[in-house]
Amino acid sequence: MNSNNWPVLKFDNWKDTLATVHLWTQIVGKIRLRKMPWLNHSWHVTLYVTPSGLSTGSVPYQYGIFQIDFDFIQHQLIITTSTGKKESQALQPGTVASFYKSLFEKLAALEIDVNIITTPCELTNAVDFEHDEIHKSYDAQRMQQYWYALVKVHNVFTRFRSRFIGKCSPVHFFWGAFDLAVTRFSGRDAPKHQGTAPNMPAVVMQEAYSKEVSSCGFWPGNEQYPHAVFYAYCYPATPAFSEYKVQPESAFYSQEMGEFLLPYEAVQQSDNPEEVLLSFLQSTYEAAANTGNWDRKALECDLSKFELAYGCHRND
Repeated sequence: MNSNNWPVLKFDNWKDTLATVHLWTQIVGKIRLRKMPWLNHSWHVTLYVTPSGLSTGSVPYQYGIFQIDFDFIQHQLIITTSTGKKESQALQPGTVASFYKSLFEKLAALEIDVNIITTPCELTNAVDFEHDEIHKSYDAQRMQQYWYALVKVHNVFTRFRSRFIGKCSPVHFFWGAFDLAVTRFSGRDAPKHQGTAPNMPAVVMQEAYSKEVSSCGFWPGNEQYPHAVFYAYCYPATPAFSEYKVQPESAFYSQEMGEFLLPYEAVQQSDNPEEVLLSFLQSTYEAAANTGNWDRKALECDLSKFELAYGCHRND
């Protein structure tokens, strides 16, 4: 794979793999959810982009810490522990039920005691993991292409995140909706959130949006909207937010979604994908901050002075 090029993503080419891997990540994510202490806005449940795939990062258990990694280069699921023990299983075509059974057998062999609620979150017509014989596709090449798109997006999101000194989330992967996201906070309380999601307690949604936010992310699409897109929204939003002029020209506000969208393809096919994506992230943040009267002077920073002070500079 050419490391300088953003991969082409066509939803129809990998939608069955997406549906299966989405559910696999939900199983792994729920394991992290049950073993981690609660962090604000559900930050304890997310996965992280790695040089080979997606990871839980270090998770505490009775004998130390463990970690579960999706490796989309070697196509393995790997569980490692601080006791030196390790288990793995191949990522290959197979049902969600068989993936679930195999994973929990390996957790038991490693003496990792955990139980999860087996109903998928944020999905309609959900089938419990242990009974799901429907989803069983895995196209290794297509999955690797999507993961590499995550790598590209992760690096731009990380660069964008560095411009903000207020409260900001990590760049992290939410397995509920299968999206990579980063969220900025104004520092002020928000009105009680009224939104809902399938198999998601209302109290979780309310805590997630208990503070004013400007959030952006990358989502691969679904059957109703079969296109990979970047999104940006704020909560709460004023009517002026949707009318704000944002960049690039291919970005638009979706009344149906209630957020700005930028097709992945517009970024991938541009002469400078990183700068095109940065323009979307920055301009949609400005839409949120300016229409929401955020204290931008107190929340933003110019990192160039620190680069000069430490004698370092960006090399990309």
